Amino acid sequence: MRNRALTTFLAGILAAAASYAQVIIRTAPPPPVSVAVVGRAPSARYVWVPGYYRGVNGHYVWVSGRWAMPPRPGMVWIPPRWIARPGGYAFVVGHWR
Repeated sequence: MRNRALTTFLAGILAAAASYAQVIIRTAPPPPVSVAVVGRAPSARYVWVPGYYRGVNGHYVWVSGRWAMPPRPGMVWIPPRWIARPGGYAFVVGHWR
């Protein structure tokens, strides 16, 4: 039983570490796509989360914006971004604050 608990604990740590692995691409990201079809919000509680580039196999792929409901009232979406690092650009995930 103790061995199983330790294995589960270590698997959780590895999963958490993998989720924080940085994506680094050598070239700068292209400018954001300036044309987006926003449409109407599903309700007044939704906010527009703009599109962004994510890294896939060393290339940038555009992810379209979408309507999202904040987890709690009053929260603000902090968009994802790319920051310059030695050797390239690192992706910082978006989050609610």
